[in-house]
Amino acid sequence: MVTMNPAYEAPRNMTREEKKVIFASSLGTVFEWYDFYLYGSLSAVIAVQFFSGVNPTAGFIFALLAFAAGFAVRPFGALVFGRLGDMIGRKYTFLVTILIMGLSTFIVGILPNYEAIGFAAPVILIVLRLLQGLALGGEYGGAATYVAEHAPHGKRGAYTSWIQTTATLGLFLSLLVILGCRVSMSAEDFNAWGWRIPFLLSVVLLGISVWIRMMLSESPAFVKMKSEGKTSKAPLTESFARWGNLKIVLLALFGVVAGQAVVWYTGQFYALFFLTQTLKVDAQPANLMIAAALLLATPFFVIFGSLSDRIGRKPIIMAGLALACLTYFPLFKGITHFANPALEEAIARAPVTVTADPNECSFQFNPVGTSKFTTSCDIAKAALVKRGVPYVNEAAPAGTLASIKVGETVIPAYTATPAPATEVNLGHGPAPAASTPAPAAGATPVPPTPATAFDGSLKAALDTAQYPAKADPARVNTVMVTLLLFVLVLYVTMVYGPIAAMLVEMFPTRIRYTSMSLPYHIGNGWFGGFLPTTSFAMVAATGDIYYGLWYPIVIAAITFVIGMIFVKETKNNDIDAV
Repeated sequence: MVTMNPAYEAPRNMTREEKKVIFASSLGTVFEWYDFYLYGSLSAVIAVQFFSGVNPTAGFIFALLAFAAGFAVRPFGALVFGRLGDMIGRKYTFLVTILIMGLSTFIVGILPNYEAIGFAAPVILIVLRLLQGLALGGEYGGAATYVAEHAPHGKRGAYTSWIQTTATLGLFLSLLVILGCRVSMSAEDFNAWGWRIPFLLSVVLLGISVWIRMMLSESPAFVKMKSEGKTSKAPLTESFARWGNLKIVLLALFGVVAGQAVVWYTGQFYALFFLTQTLKVDAQPANLMIAAALLLATPFFVIFGSLSDRIGRKPIIMAGLALACLTYFPLFKGITHFANPALEEAIARAPVTVTADPNECSFQFNPVGTSKFTTSCDIAKAALVKRGVPYVNEAAPAGTLASIKVGETVIPAYTATPAPATEVNLGHGPAPAASTPAPAAGATPVPPTPATAFDGSLKAALDTAQYPAKADPARVNTVMVTLLLFVLVLYVTMVYGPIAAMLVEMFPTRIRYTSMSLPYHIGNGWFGGFLPTTSFAMVAATGDIYYGLWYPIVIAAITFVIGMIFVKETKNNDIDAV
């Protein structure tokens, strides 16, 4: 258990050595996050390159899942590298993590695509993502612990908040490099081979990061503990098999980190997916607006981290959670209003309703391709989801053929014939119907298939109701969208800026790396990492483009309640206690 510091050390200026520690740790972590975020930023391109055997919607979802695979394994990386960090030291452990991360990212840049080597391409890609997740699972705890153990009492929030900027700066750097590649070549070249350049550049960043970290000395707290022979022989057992510490681990997860994670991923990832996939804003302006919001908000990581040294970590984190819960719906509705006003107008003018037998409506989330969605309800919903059109559900009597009502126009759906067993069909929507062959000269025309007739009628109805196929660039209010995105990222800085210091202060030195890493990576790897796919599946099931926001709101609300009642303030804890 961490004790209160009996002697308060008056705040002082940062020493040269402390500046070096913060710079080296932060810069190396920026590069590591850059590596990790490249995949998320390029998920749409990667879906085409490595999952080209599936339909576009399914490919995007499968690509997101491969992105999430890196998050799913992060807690296991926390266990492996946390144990090493508590036994052999902080410095050497996060040297290993950055080597694994950098090499895995470089290999993605040279990996042949699906067309070249078939099924082996996505398999190797997901293995590389797993390695990245393992490495990242050991990275954060090491960097946060290392910096905090160099920081004087009264400055831990300020010092560790620089580590907190690294995730945002890593994302910003990845977006910047991607945009540079996009504007320097044609879209065709970028999609064919230019997307590999940001991955290949990681080998340069890897060399810089390793060189910087080699210059660092071991954490003074760890050196002192090791010289006294007080290092833990079984950090996993001490951290998770003893109730006194396990209780704190659980409080850290459910009372602090889970809510922080969903607020973070909503502000930095879900917002981007919402812009591009739901509101159909072009990728380049969407990335620019996200990048601008990140750039404007990043200083607030340090501001809120420093403020937490004065008023405490808990008040700032809890305030960020509360604001997110109360304002997410109006903020995202505002983004719709300013990014795609034509969609908002069409929804008000001609609302869309899917009338169907609830028993034939599936939850269309099938990443492994074992199900075929062929009922009229699934076909109707899949067609609307693909077009980014929101809808409401209306129950019909059993056996009723599903239909879509756009304004006053009703389009009946159809029941499809299941695809042959040999056909790959992942994700939303039924197996694609065979196209109608063109009739030979002089032959009797072949009537259109039900799929062709349905698609034509739906498109005509949506066009008549003026549902936009994509956001009109001339009507995107860039300033207001960026401002709303800035507010979302500001919440991220509130919950994330003080959290490294708080987690370090919750646990004793001998098992700190292990104890803080696991709840952090379960929270961010599972609660946060799976947010995009979970929220998009919720939207597809309900037709409400804002329904996915309930996921982060509920998690953040639960964390707020647990944190307010059970989590104690930590800013005055003595982190040298073993």
